[in-house]
This record gives sequence, C-alpha cells and structure tokens, in this order.
Amino acid sequence: MFTKLLLRYLVNWLAVLAAALFMGTVLYAGTTYSFKTVNNPGDPNFNQLLGISNSGEIVGYFGDGTVLPNKGFTTVPPYTSFTNENFPGSVQTQVVGINNNSTPVTVGFWIDGSANNFGFVDQNGSFTSVKDPNTPTSTPTTNQLLGVNNGDIAVGFYNDSTGAAHAYSYNIASKSFTAITLPSSFGATSTTATGINNAGVISGFYTNAAGIHGFLDKNGTFFSLDDPSGTNTMFFGLNNKNQAVGSFVNGSGLTNGLIYNWVTNMWQTVTDPNQSSSTTPAFGVTGTTINGINDLGQLVGFYSDGTHVNGTVATPTPEPASVMLMGLGAILVGVVRLRKTRRAG
Repeated sequence: MFTKLLLRYLVNWLAVLAAALFMGTVLYAGTTYSFKTVNNPGDPNFNQLLGISNSGEIVGYFGDGTVLPNKGFTTVPPYTSFTNENFPGSVQTQVVGINNNSTPVTVGFWIDGSANNFGFVDQNGSFTSVKDPNTPTSTPTTNQLLGVNNGDIAVGFYNDSTGAAHAYSYNIASKSFTAITLPSSFGATSTTATGINNAGVISGFYTNAAGIHGFLDKNGTFFSLDDPSGTNTMFFGLNNKNQAVGSFVNGSGLTNGLIYNWVTNMWQTVTDPNQSSSTTPAFGVTGTTINGINDLGQLVGFYSDGTHVNGTVATPTPEPASVMLMGLGAILVGVVRLRKTRRAG
C-alpha cells in the first residue's frame, strides 16, 4: 500500500513540475548560463555577436567603425572559424539577424563611401539592398534591417530628416514595406523595430519624453515594457518561446543584459562574468548587452572588459527545477522496478 501511494504522489508531482517547466514558469525563473567569449581574429579589440539560429549559427561583426571598419561574419559551433559576410562594394557591414530556414536568410545593413546606411537581405549569397521609400533623399541616409523570421519577414527602421527613427516591416518576397506605428498614448518620438518571430510578434524600443522603453507588438496590440531593475529598457530580439532579450541601465549607470518572458511576465538580468564593473566605456560600451536568443534559450551579445568589447555566447545550464525533475524521474523508475520485483517474488 505504501509503495502504491508513493508512486501516485510522485506521478502527481512529476506532472505538476513538467507542466511548469513546459510553460516556462520554473525554468525561466531559475535559468543559469555558461558563458563563452567569441571574437573574430580580424579585430581582437571589438566584436559584437547579434543573432543566433536554432542550429547555433551566429551572425555579427568586428571592428569599431573608427579604428577598423565594421566587417560582418557568421560562425558555427565550436566558433573557432569565421566566414566573412559583407555587402558587395560596401565600406562597412553589420550582420544582425538570422532565421531558422534550412538555408538561413540573414539581414543587416551596409554603409557606402558617403556614410549612407542601407538595409540588406542575404539569401544564400544573393544580396538585396533595402531602403524604405519614406527615407528622406538628403544624405547621409539611415536604413537598417535588424531581424527576420522563417516567413522571410524582416523588421528595421529608417531615420527621418530630424534623425528620429521610424519602424517598419519588410516582406522579402514582395519587397513591400509596412509602417509599424505605436499607439498615440505612448507619446513616441522615435521607434525602432528589432526582431520578429514566426507568430509575427515584433520587439523593439521607443523614445518619449520620459525616456527609452521596450515594446512588443502582438499582431497590432502594443505593450510598453520597462525592466523593473533600471531605466532605458531596449529589446533587441526575441524567439518563438515567448522570450525577448535586450538591455537596461542600472542605478549605477552600468548596462545590463535582460531576458523577459511575456507569458509569465518575469524578468531576468544577465551579465557576462568577465565584464568590467566600471561605467567607464570601452569603445562606447559598458557592461553587458544581450542582442539575440534562439528557441533553445541560447543567448548572444557582447560585453566590455574595460578595454575591449567582446562577443559572448551564453548557454543555459541545468537548474534546480530540471535537476529535481530528473531526480524524481529516477525515483519513479526505482519504485516501479521495486513493485515488479515484489510481484515476481
């Protein structure tokens, strides 16, 4: 009788824990990470990792743009070799977003000799330059694509003549543009779209009289979001598991990476253990910024060690909840075996 009750008790608890883990409630709250610094040898002083696919392929760039020009690249595990990816004829290129198609599409922006910025789409080595038709004709112009989903819908922004950003989505197949306009109640004076997932949820950030805030666009329903641990919240990417990533500034003026789960409404601060605690910037960067996340929860971004800006990859490690679940599973197996043994005897 005791064994039967114990078995029923364990089954019930396993079901509860499994449901919590599936919904992201327990897993998200306790997620810890192992960090790896990844730098392109083209410039050991300045690297930013900006996007990561479910296969672990990373996009980014090296070069701060002043000492050395921005040069785009991709890299795959174990991240010891790099493939150049630069828009043909560009002076500088940043590769920012990547999707999960069998042949991934990447997006970003390139800069010409007159300092004009243009978005680009790279489909298996075939590049297309992208410029929203509402972009002013005066130079230098600014257009950037920052994220792309599996349906080949990209998002980004252009700057108007005052320098204010205007968010848009771009259909790669039809080469059409759609403005992303925040509700008037947000009081936005500048809006940047940074990521889009397969369900069409869009991440980004905007500026109003009160400062900088993150936003999510769930098929036309907008949410303004601020990390409770600081100010200047910015979302830079998202995945298909209800998680957005970005940065905020803490009370000491240091940039911190963030993860936000929009189902559980939970926030988590992420900082690379090698970052400098100083607010004195290296190449204009302090602390840690998380720029991309895949559906496995792997993060990419960059951090300042006080002298250099380094790319970082953060991989989730087993946390107490999942370890407990595995342990209970082992106990359950043991109980079942015990019952079979007793029956056999």
